Amino acid sequence: MESIIIGIAGGSGSGKSTFTNRLKKHFGDDVVVIYHDNYYRRQDGIPFEERVKVNYDHPDSLETDLLVEHLKELKEGKTIQCPVYDYSQHNRSDKVLKIEPRPVILVEGILQIPVSVIFWISRFMWKQTQMRGFCDGSPEMWRNVDGI
Repeated sequence: MESIIIGIAGGSGSGKSTFTNRLKKHFGDDVVVIYHDNYYRRQDGIPFEERVKVNYDHPDSLETDLLVEHLKELKEGKTIQCPVYDYSQHNRSDKVLKIEPRPVILVEGILQIPVSVIFWISRFMWKQTQMRGFCDGSPEMWRNVDGI
């Protein structure tokens, strides 16, 4: 199976998760979703009070190299063990998600496309995403859109 990767990006509250979830619901088992948020770095050695102060919008807060490696493995037809981020603890949990390759791989996150981080994210990811989308809308707009 030859998978295609579609990157979906946008700022916080722009509607990217709503759009991604609706695509997944519409296309069902042909689609798997990888959330870049799950690749926030593990911060076990940092006290909770300090973890809440971390700038999670900075590219260094994410382990994008691992995401890129996982995308390569999925494209090769391999199953991955995706980390799970725990927002309540501002840290990765000990859980992992078993993700199997699918014909369409949606990659959703705030740092997928912006020009300032494209090179940092990696040439592989940019070259491997056959389609890219950027969501730019208010949360109110997405709550009122039907039929996507």
